[in-house]
Amino acid sequence: MTIIIKNKETLIFDKFEFRCSIGKNGISKNKIEGDKKTPRGTFKIGNLYFRKDRNKKPDTKIQCIPILKNMGWCDDIRDEKNYNKLIKIKKKINHEKLYRRDKKYDYLIPINYNSKKRILGKGSAIFIHLTENYKTTLGCIALKKNDFLILLKLINKKTKIKIY
Repeated sequence: MTIIIKNKETLIFDKFEFRCSIGKNGISKNKIEGDKKTPRGTFKIGNLYFRKDRNKKPDTKIQCIPILKNMGWCDDIRDEKNYNKLIKIKKKINHEKLYRRDKKYDYLIPINYNSKKRILGKGSAIFIHLTENYKTTLGCIALKKNDFLILLKLINKKTKIKIY
C-alpha cells in the first residue's frame, strides 16, 4: 500500500484521510536544499525514530529506534560522506537536531528521498513528523500526533509514499 499526498493538506492511506501540512513553497520535482519545498515522486519510507523519554514504543510493523540526545540528520552540502544521513552530532557539521524541545520530532519517519545515490544540495532531512497547528514545513510532511499513531498501525516496511 502507498501513502498518498493528494494536495498540500491531505494525506490518504487505504480508507483513511488525514489532514497534513507540507513545505511552505509547495511540491517540486526539482527540490534543492533550503527551498522549503516537498519533493515530488514516489519514495520508500525509513524506520520510525521516537522519543522514548516522552512516549512509549508505538504499535507498528516498522522498526523503532529511540532518539538519543546526540542524534542529528546531516544537511551540510559540504559533507559528501554524511549528507542526508543520520549522524552523531559534531559541531563542524550542519545538521537537523532530532532530540528537540518542541514535540515535532517525538515521532518521525525519514522519507527515502535523495538517499541512495545522494546528490549534494538536492535536499535532505525530509521526514514525516508531528505538528500541533498544521503550520507549513521546510519540506517535510507533518501530521497531528493521533493521526500519526493511527498511520503507524497501518503501515509496514514495504509502504511507499507518493507525493504529487
